[in-house]
Amino acid sequence: MKRSAPYLFLTPAIVLFTLFLAVPIGYTVYLAMRRTKVSGLGLGKGARREVFVGFDNFAAALSDAELWNGWLRVLGYGALVLVVMLGLALLFALLLDSARVRLAKFSRIAIFLPYAVPGVAATLMWGFLYLPSLSPIKDVLEVNFLGATAVTYSMANVAVWGGVGFNMLVLYTALRAIPRDLYEAARLDGASEVQIALRVKIPILTPAIILTTVFSIIATVQVFTEPSTLRPLTNTISSTWSPLMKVYRDAFVTGDLYSAAATSIVIAAISLVLSFGFLRVVRNRAFGEG
Repeated sequence: MKRSAPYLFLTPAIVLFTLFLAVPIGYTVYLAMRRTKVSGLGLGKGARREVFVGFDNFAAALSDAELWNGWLRVLGYGALVLVVMLGLALLFALLLDSARVRLAKFSRIAIFLPYAVPGVAATLMWGFLYLPSLSPIKDVLEVNFLGATAVTYSMANVAVWGGVGFNMLVLYTALRAIPRDLYEAARLDGASEVQIALRVKIPILTPAIILTTVFSIIATVQVFTEPSTLRPLTNTISSTWSPLMKVYRDAFVTGDLYSAAATSIVIAAISLVLSFGFLRVVRNRAFGEG
């Protein structure tokens, strides 16, 4: 009984993992390796049947120009979002951790609050602010926020507005775990608050910065809510603006579940490569590995 006790405690997690992760992934792989074959005019019993095609769907996905154009747009969008969002999150975390800060509790809640707003609601809110006929800021800034040149920045603004608070909270929590004695020792040595932030806090905060960066990379390459919600408001966002939007179109608009399954696996593989590639680069720089 004692030997089986750990497995009894693990059973709920194993069941949940199997039902909601392993089985869906396995079914997606199954669909990705099949296709509907149409005989004749496609009418009558047996005219449409599912056949095994191996890796043909993956080859078609990898050779699809729409998918790679979507990746190029997402990479540009992601570079903008990651730099601004994580930069602001780090800045706010350092300011809130400062000994001279006032209204720290109110400031933390105010910065974190946008993260609590659902992504669709936040995008719709900003979308109405972007609409030329409704926007109270368009005439002041003289910018068409939903135009071809500015729409990417408009979507990035929504992501930054909603994501800064979460990343700030992670970094701030890590900062609060640093012993205060280190700061006192630095002050005794004549270090200013800026020097303490740059030479003490940020180096110790590096693991938390890496963690938030990896999470942000994964979320950014899977962007879907912002472009799909803003799309009805402008004609500058195509149905395949991002890779996940292409998966949605293939699966639920054109009805090609097999192509959508293959493309989703390709997206997951690229996301893993980007995430682990970033981790490897960081590890090589940190430990001097080749």
